Amino acid sequence: MSQLLNTCKELKKAAQTLVTVDTKSKNEALKQVALSLKKNQDFIINENMKDIENARAKGMKESLIDRLKLDETRIDGMTKDIQTIIDLNDPVWKSNDVWTLENGLIVSKMTVPIGVVGIIYESRPNVTIDAFALTLKSGNCILLRGSSTAINSNRALVKVVKEGLRNSPISENVIGFIDDVDREIVKEMLTLNDYIDLIIPRGGNDLIQMVVKNATVPTIETGVGNCHIFVDETADVKNAVDIIENAKTQRAGVCNACETTLVHKNMAKDLLQELHKRVDGRVELRACEKSRVHIDVKVAKETDWAEEYLDFILAVKVVENIDEAIDHIHQFGTKHSEAILTENLSNANRFSREIDAAAVYVNASTRFTDGSQFGFGAEMGISTQKMHARGPMGLNELVTVKYTIVGQGQIRE
Repeated sequence: MSQLLNTCKELKKAAQTLVTVDTKSKNEALKQVALSLKKNQDFIINENMKDIENARAKGMKESLIDRLKLDETRIDGMTKDIQTIIDLNDPVWKSNDVWTLENGLIVSKMTVPIGVVGIIYESRPNVTIDAFALTLKSGNCILLRGSSTAINSNRALVKVVKEGLRNSPISENVIGFIDDVDREIVKEMLTLNDYIDLIIPRGGNDLIQMVVKNATVPTIETGVGNCHIFVDETADVKNAVDIIENAKTQRAGVCNACETTLVHKNMAKDLLQELHKRVDGRVELRACEKSRVHIDVKVAKETDWAEEYLDFILAVKVVENIDEAIDHIHQFGTKHSEAILTENLSNANRFSREIDAAAVYVNASTRFTDGSQFGFGAEMGISTQKMHARGPMGLNELVTVKYTIVGQGQIRE
C-alpha cells in the first residue's frame, strides 16, 4: 500500500470523528498550534531560508521569492490569522432554513463538514497554515501537497502544527502532508475518490489546468489573476495613481495585483505622465500606441493583454469609453478582481453589474481580494468559478449541507 493511500485512510478515519468535535476543542487546538508557531519560529525561518537559497540558485525572480519568504513578521501574521479564525463563528451544524410540510414532517437544512479536503499549492508556505486552520475550524481534515520550491518550509510547518495538536484535544491525524515532490503522486491524489472529498489547486494556470483535466475527485478552481483597473474620465488623478501604484507594487507576485490599467482617452495625458513619473525605475510599463504619445515606454504586444506577470510589469491601454473598457476586460480578464476608478455613479453601477468577476471594486485597490482582508482570517484560495464558493474561500465555503427530517410515523402514500 502506498504512503499516500495510508495517509488518506488515516484522514478519512479522523474526519469521521472530527465531524462531532465541539467548537471549544477546535479552538483550543488552534490556540496550541499558534503557540507552537511562535515557539518554533527560528526553526521555521531557518528551514525557509534553505528554500529561498535554492530558489535564488535556480534563478527564481524576486517577486516570486517574496511569496516564498517567511520571517518573524509573517509568522506573527499567521498567528493573528489563527486567532481571527478562533474568534469566528463555527460554521458546522447551523441552519437558517427549517420548515414544516403539510404532512407534519419537519425539514432542516444543516451545515456539515465536507470531509477530507486536499490542496495542491505552489511556493507560498503560509498556505500550509491557512489551509489547516480553516479546515480544522470547519470540521474537515486536510491533505497538503506543496511544491518542491517550499518543501523545507512546509515540512517544518507541518511538524510544528503536529506538535501543537499533541498538546490539544484533537488528534494530529487531522492533517496529512505529502512529503514527496514526485509529480506522479499528485496524479494519484487526484483520483482517490474514496478518501478525498474535494481538491483545491492553488497556483499558476499550468497547475490548475493539470488538476482540472486529470481529477476525478471534485475540484474548485482558484483562478489566475489577470486583474484590471479602469480609470474613468471623472477620476481624480492623484487618487488613481495612488491606487494603481498600490495594486501593482505592494506585492507584485500575487494573484490580486493589477496587471493592466485601462485609461479613458480624456484622462490619458495627465494620468499616464503622473503614473510614469511615480513608478519609473520600479515598474516596467508596456503601453499601446495611444499611450506612447504621452509616455516614452516599451510598446505592448497583443500577448501582454492576457498576461499574468506576477512581476513589476504593467500593461497600459487608452480606451475610448467605458464600453471599450468593459469589452477589453470581458476578452482578457480571468474573472478574478477588477476595478473602476470614477466619480460617476452611473458608470460605477454599470461596471459593478456588467463585469463578470469574483470581486469588483469601485475606487479601491484590487489587493484587497484576500480572505484575511475580508475578515475570514485566511483563505483556501480565491475561486473564480460560479459555484457555491466564489472569491476568497473561508469557513463558510468549507461546509456543505445535510437535510434532517423529523417525523412522527409518516409514510408516503
